[in-house]
Amino acid sequence: MHIWIWSYVTQRKEPFQPGEPVHILFAFCDHFEPKWGNASYEKEVERVVRWCKDYPDMAAKHKDADGNHPKHSFFYPQEEYRKEHLDDLVQLCRSGFGEIEIHLHHDNDTAAGLREKITEFLRDLVVTHNAVPLDSDRKPKFAFIHGNWALDNSRKDGRWCGVDNELAVLSQLGCYADFTLPSAPSDTQTSKVNSIYYAQGRNGESKSHNWGVDVEAGKSATGDLMIIQGPLCLNWKERKFGLFPRIENSDIRLTSPPSENRVDLWIKCAIRVRKQPQWLFVKVHTHGTQEMDMDTLLGEPVDKMFTYLGSKYNDGSDFVLHYVTAREMYNMAVAAQAGKKGDPNQYRDFEIKPPGYFGNETCE
Repeated sequence: MHIWIWSYVTQRKEPFQPGEPVHILFAFCDHFEPKWGNASYEKEVERVVRWCKDYPDMAAKHKDADGNHPKHSFFYPQEEYRKEHLDDLVQLCRSGFGEIEIHLHHDNDTAAGLREKITEFLRDLVVTHNAVPLDSDRKPKFAFIHGNWALDNSRKDGRWCGVDNELAVLSQLGCYADFTLPSAPSDTQTSKVNSIYYAQGRNGESKSHNWGVDVEAGKSATGDLMIIQGPLCLNWKERKFGLFPRIENSDIRLTSPPSENRVDLWIKCAIRVRKQPQWLFVKVHTHGTQEMDMDTLLGEPVDKMFTYLGSKYNDGSDFVLHYVTAREMYNMAVAAQAGKKGDPNQYRDFEIKPPGYFGNETCE
């Protein structure tokens, strides 16, 4: 906690504009790893099929102010690529339940090795699956989550990365934003918390995203990569051993179910683009393919979380709820930076357009 606690207790929050609704932009980002735990191929298939079947059944019961169901951003690991798994996830996403982004676990790597891995994976995602968007120059664009939290070689022992200037390399490859954080209680956690900011990579230096320049309405981008953090705070109502506050790190799993109190804490963290106080960015995360957690993620606990979000934070006057993908959340952040106000729903595709797949098919 010594890494981030001072920033947390001294953070300043902009006041809301009186008489205007607060828009809640809610993104669920998943470190989606079918091979987790060295699973057999049969177990991998079972995990993917369950998500394709159970997630639409649960999510279809809920809608935001724009008529969207909850959207899941599947950050799929490059090193676990299987065509059949991505085919199934693309079908799920075509039905309006999410989008596919890039996850990566690597160790003792180099900038050249990172380029090769991401370039090869992007080729698969674009040519085989049409699963990531292209910019006006036909260059793939993607969001990123780093495996083992070790973005920009941020572990003290140097494991699970190896690339000091990783932010610049990712940006050059087409990454528009990183969604790795928060990572507490890991030592990869940054000092900067509850923020949307630009980080600048530096040759020969690791963890260069420890600090950065806040994204602000009316100001140009400053740095290599936008960092969109999820909520990080202290939870005094759900104490450890009945005494100590728990670390609220926006992780959802069996041992950390999404209680109403936790949802309220995410909102209170008030992650925003500076000078656009009415749009609150709430990014939560999970590891969706671990059997111990699936009943939480695909069953009653998350179902009740969406019910609570819809009942408390979507009344249309005080709060307006928007379920977004990682790409849509980034677009809304860029729109806020450009000075846009009002209903963020109109800015879901502000800069990065949707991926090329379309239709209404569902997984079989």
